[in-house]
Amino acid sequence: MAVNGNPTVRRRRLGAELRRLRLDRGLTSTQVAEHLLISQPKVSHLETGRRGISPRDVRDLCGLYGVTDQQVIDSLLEMAREANRQGWWVACGEVPYAVYIGLETAAASVRSYEPLVIPGLLQTPAYAAAVTAETIPLATEEQIAVRLEVRLRRQSRAHHPARPFRLGVVLDESALRRLVGSPEIMREQLEYLNRLGEQPHITVQVLPHSAGSHPGVSGQFSILDFPDTATGTVYLERFTSDLYLEKRSDVRHYSAMFECLQTQALDPEHTRRFITRAAQELPAAAAPTARP
Repeated sequence: MAVNGNPTVRRRRLGAELRRLRLDRGLTSTQVAEHLLISQPKVSHLETGRRGISPRDVRDLCGLYGVTDQQVIDSLLEMAREANRQGWWVACGEVPYAVYIGLETAAASVRSYEPLVIPGLLQTPAYAAAVTAETIPLATEEQIAVRLEVRLRRQSRAHHPARPFRLGVVLDESALRRLVGSPEIMREQLEYLNRLGEQPHITVQVLPHSAGSHPGVSGQFSILDFPDTATGTVYLERFTSDLYLEKRSDVRHYSAMFECLQTQALDPEHTRRFITRAAQELPAAAAPTARP
């Protein structure tokens, strides 16, 4: 299922699970509507996250779908109760990728391939400020500041010592070679990347140009896995809109792509050496101009 709107993340996750349960039961949305004496559009809106769902609706649907595992029922009920709670990012104002932030916040792990820049969760503040300012031509200073604030706050989850999620990243060599901001900013970023890669919950691998063609030539993607559902979500970032794929076949396809990329990429130890060399090969800082 591809979604471009901005319903609450919990509604989307809950709706996707309810749709999966319905399909596993072999029921159409029309049949569900007839059983529960509601309209078919309501069933559709519940499953796509465009409409809130009450705990009572969840119990009725679980009964119809033959769900007997109390842990599954309790998990779905909790998702329904939290469906209308706002995330911390709402207070920051308009954030174009708010749906993704919500998914990332709820994820147990993220696997990401990035061909062009260092991923946001691994950026230094200086690199984040430079790449944001340089890649959004029409953004105002206020919009750039908001994006930077949100990006840095997202990192607190990835680096939280008590409850970090697992993060696996494959970087194309181009992301290391592209000069963002200045040589000093890039050197700091690459050194920081190596330090992060030493943490047990973060795996960084570089895909060198010498690896040749590979499954990632079509562009950036991320796969998010969640502790409360069996189905993950694939996130495809676009300049003016994003794409979210939740069909099992899509998630399997991108998971296979990521595994191929990991196989072709350098292992973590050789990646650290590669990044160290890339930092050493950056131009030296320009000498200050002598004052007359």
